[in-house]
Amino acid sequence: MTALARTFYPCRLRWLAAGVAWLLTQIAGPTLAADSAERVRFNEQIRPILSDKCFQCHGPDEKTREADLRLDDRAAAVDFGAIAPGMPDDSEILARITTADPDLRMPPASAKKTPLTAAEIELLRRWIAEGAEYEGHWAFLPLRDDPPPAVQDSDWVQNPIDQFVLARLERAGLAPSRPADRATLIRRVYLDLVGLLPEADEVRRFVSDNDPLAYERMVDRLLASPHYGERWGRYWLDQARYADSNGYSIDGEREMWPYRDWVIQALNEDMPFDQFTVEQLAGDLLPEPSKAQLVASGFHRNTLINQEGGTDREQFRVESVMDRVNTTGAVWLGLTIGCAQCHTHKFDPISQREYYRFLAFFNSSADVSNVGPTIEVVRGEMFGVPIQTDPPPLAGEALAKRRAAWEAETRRRLEATLPEASATPAEWKPAEYGEATANDMAAFERQDDNSLLTTDKTPAHATYRIELRTELPQVAAIRLRTLTDKSLPQNGPGRAGNGNFVLTNVRLRQAGVERRIARTWADHEQPGYPIVDVLDNDGKSGWAINVGANSTAKMNAPHEAIFVLDKPAAGDEALELSLEHGLHATYLIGRFAIELSATVPPLPRGDDDLLLAALRTESAQRSDADKARLQAAFERDEPRARPRDKRSDPNVARPMIMNELASPRPTYLLTRGDFTRPDKDSGQLLPGVPQAIAPPLTVDEAAGSNRLDLARWLVDPQNPLTPRVTMNRVWMRYFGRGLVTTEEDFGTQGTPPTHPDLLDWLGGELIRRGWSMKQMHRLIVTSATYRQDSRPRADLQEVDPRNLLLARQERVRLNAEAVRDAALSASGLLSRTLGGPSVRPPQPDGVYAFTQVAKRWNAEQGGDRYRRALYTFFYRSAPYPLFTTFDAPDFQSVCTRRGRSNTPLQSLTLANDAAFLEMAQGLATRLLREQPSDASDPWSERIDRAFVLSLCRQPSEVERSTLRGYVERQLAEFAADSDAADKLLSRELRELATPAEGAALVCLARVVLNTDNFITRE
Repeated sequence: MTALARTFYPCRLRWLAAGVAWLLTQIAGPTLAADSAERVRFNEQIRPILSDKCFQCHGPDEKTREADLRLDDRAAAVDFGAIAPGMPDDSEILARITTADPDLRMPPASAKKTPLTAAEIELLRRWIAEGAEYEGHWAFLPLRDDPPPAVQDSDWVQNPIDQFVLARLERAGLAPSRPADRATLIRRVYLDLVGLLPEADEVRRFVSDNDPLAYERMVDRLLASPHYGERWGRYWLDQARYADSNGYSIDGEREMWPYRDWVIQALNEDMPFDQFTVEQLAGDLLPEPSKAQLVASGFHRNTLINQEGGTDREQFRVESVMDRVNTTGAVWLGLTIGCAQCHTHKFDPISQREYYRFLAFFNSSADVSNVGPTIEVVRGEMFGVPIQTDPPPLAGEALAKRRAAWEAETRRRLEATLPEASATPAEWKPAEYGEATANDMAAFERQDDNSLLTTDKTPAHATYRIELRTELPQVAAIRLRTLTDKSLPQNGPGRAGNGNFVLTNVRLRQAGVERRIARTWADHEQPGYPIVDVLDNDGKSGWAINVGANSTAKMNAPHEAIFVLDKPAAGDEALELSLEHGLHATYLIGRFAIELSATVPPLPRGDDDLLLAALRTESAQRSDADKARLQAAFERDEPRARPRDKRSDPNVARPMIMNELASPRPTYLLTRGDFTRPDKDSGQLLPGVPQAIAPPLTVDEAAGSNRLDLARWLVDPQNPLTPRVTMNRVWMRYFGRGLVTTEEDFGTQGTPPTHPDLLDWLGGELIRRGWSMKQMHRLIVTSATYRQDSRPRADLQEVDPRNLLLARQERVRLNAEAVRDAALSASGLLSRTLGGPSVRPPQPDGVYAFTQVAKRWNAEQGGDRYRRALYTFFYRSAPYPLFTTFDAPDFQSVCTRRGRSNTPLQSLTLANDAAFLEMAQGLATRLLREQPSDASDPWSERIDRAFVLSLCRQPSEVERSTLRGYVERQLAEFAADSDAADKLLSRELRELATPAEGAALVCLARVVLNTDNFITRE
């Protein structure tokens, strides 16, 4: 495979670095390739060859090293005789790469590497002749403090960034591109800094503003916008692998949104990046940490949690710790440190022992069933800005009207749905069990009395699914009897340590169709855990059987619950009963039996019966018990009448935070990364960092080092990797690729920087400016380099087809969240509310058809329906479909850079997704509301307005004419088919226009929102 072909091979970029480095030398001409008059440069020309061809067998890993030859170390290579400095003809390395003998030629055929090219061999020969000097790997060397270079065209320069870029262009005989037009520039900088589109009036003012400082003022306004933290917070949350669920197959929900809000607020406040780092890696270890600092430490609580039964908790604890190690290495060091988990890194100077010393920093975090300690957080309180989002409580006449309407609605509902009980007692028949599983695993032992007994293999948070058959002609009610057993804790009916259980949901299906349970009753209920809560579809409430302080009931005794169907089910077809235990991992029913009845039993008067009786009683005749029952039900159904209760307030959360054990866990090297094979013979490992990275970290042998020491080491000004990696990623967001294209790999397999002096200057400038990210953002976006036009140029196609020398800007496809946000802002529907619990906008049906546990997704109403995509609830097992369509990761692990694809499904989503139809309707409504009433050509005006709102520019004559013809065809079609038109109309559109006009406008909006221009940042 040629070096050029390797750049397109579908592997991780770090495996292809030498090929890419070679390609860079071909593209950049004399600035990267060796000049016969210049000395060969080891880092830029020799190291990529050795890394690609040699280090796999002759690198740092002693376990896979062949012939005991190290070529990554000069002294070892010289001592072996592979390199004779100054004497290429006496150097064994040259003899072996040029020999015709296939048994001796290097690299060997077994390595599956291409032979060295004649140019590579000649470079090695010259390098050895010049003395074969080695350099430390460029990324590990201290930041260079070179001043910006002098340039010929100084008038083009806006700040020092431009000097570095222009100097390279001038050496290559190239000139930069002209500045982008002002309409393109305002759209670009809005999308880059805040991820939203500018309003039409802002575009008009900026385009017509000739003040030379207008652009800088706009940049300052955007950096001060609260939406800046949302835009750049999304990038950081990718690296933090933030999600709203635990992962794996069960993928239960978690409350981590306060951490997301902390990130947004910290960025908006321009928290220095060194402090931003320390608080996330070790906020809990700071002296007297604030609540915000504790929440910040949740960075490393975003790991996966396996809730399945039968798993080894220690295994998944270790996996979480390894994820923290690998994430830290990727985010701050830009290294594939995880490659040293099973063996010494084959390419970079990171030994397996050093990997586990790094792991020791994270190995003593407190884990409770792999779930970290939590802290109660009220939305907004971390920064002293409580946010009131609940509607104001009802009072006075409004409360009285709502109460009267509620009573009438509730009485009608209960009278229509409560089954009439039989006059005679029910005749209960034991159910015949078919398949019985817990989380799809066989987990029950059938007893002689027709009961089912769980075993120690029953999974945590289990959902029992039992197939029920009967000879009864119909099934009108089901009785669940929970039974004690000597094999269960405290001889109870449950598997909790005290014999209790919490049954959170009961569901019934027949022939794949959900059967509604209308009433339920239990012989005993734990205070706060009534049987009715098993019907509320909420995994955080349910039925339990513990007893209150003054109760005469007994917990560890047989109990029963009865479930009455709203309509009897046929007896000749199997029923599937699901018993869910979503609240606590081990609070499972331990032994139980199920019986069926063909008639509705005369149950004791349940809550709904008593409620209906109270509603049928004249208000003046109601007893105190009736009044209390009605008030409780009213507050349950009407939030605005409910007293504020933190336990049920969605704006209160308990996110996980980090915390250390009082006594550290011992850390050992794990043989081949296997948690069951600690190498205790080689001794316990103290926390430490790779020696190849400066500065050294001094370990206190007595007290040891902790995460706080590690965090401070990462942002030590003498550590060259963190500022390089950080600024390279920032650069990547603005130009589509980093100065180091393998932004996730700054090791020897990564590509060298295209502008090493610029990268070092940016890293140093970040430190000199007090680690202020906003200042660095301002520096980049106000540069002439950033402001260039993005259109391809014919003169660059031969010299620099990939635009590595930055002679123009890049066209960049918006990421998934920005696509939604841009459409929301164009439509006028966008809710600009910041922070708070994640929300559920509309999504297609069937998303959870293939997940192990069904997820609830009740689409939001009102403003939450149109929140920014950053706030969309994210299930790892089944992400929001728009996100996966536009290449969002599933956040199973760290993501430092998203891929970008172009697929027909993306266009289909923009055209047909229900959420995007609403946005098209919103844009159509804007076009009607903002259309001047006296416009002489309203349809041309609307087309122009749609372009300004969506693309921030006027359409060309061809675009206007094409869309005008399209709209006229749509008008004719919808005038002839009013039913088709009606399907596209929102309520507002029906009030503002005829059906044909409204539908044609929606079609126009859909076309504009579905263009490549719309989803691309020019």
